[in-house]
Amino acid sequence: MAEARLYTQYKEEIVSNLREQFDYDNIMAVPKLEKIVVNSGVGEAVENEKVLDSVSENLAKITGQHPIRTKARKSISNFKIREGMPIGCKVTLRKKKMYEFLDRLINLALPRTRDFQGVPDKSFDGRGNYTLGIKEHTIFPEINTDEVDTVHGLDITFVTSAGSDEEAFALLKEFGMPFQKRN
Repeated sequence: MAEARLYTQYKEEIVSNLREQFDYDNIMAVPKLEKIVVNSGVGEAVENEKVLDSVSENLAKITGQHPIRTKARKSISNFKIREGMPIGCKVTLRKKKMYEFLDRLINLALPRTRDFQGVPDKSFDGRGNYTLGIKEHTIFPEINTDEVDTVHGLDITFVTSAGSDEEAFALLKEFGMPFQKRN
């Protein structure tokens, strides 16, 4: 079984580039991508639970892994949500599937986004993790647009071992993440 292209690139090029850039003494101090979480919250699932099946099926096609259903943690009467109601789906990708998903996201899906100017570089959380919101799941080549009845969005969170946002930014930039050009 061959390893993912981006993982090979990480081992051969990115580690040495980051060691040079941040002056790490130990190779284990170099930040790495730990997991990617793909999440989709579905507000319509309150009235129609069948919508959740369609979203779940789409997430499985996009990631190649079966999603789990997320449930509401607390009741919100304005949105007619009760605690424990299924309101979304998520998939946690690790190892080979994670790198293959990242490769497809950067090289196939993001360039297909309408009026694509790059992804924002302001979505870091202060601990070296990055979250990217996608408005339409149809940018992924695995989704047949003729069969889509409703379009939904996705949140993709990149969890890294980086200690700061600057290190995480450098890591994702090395992977080829198309960040917006700063003025």
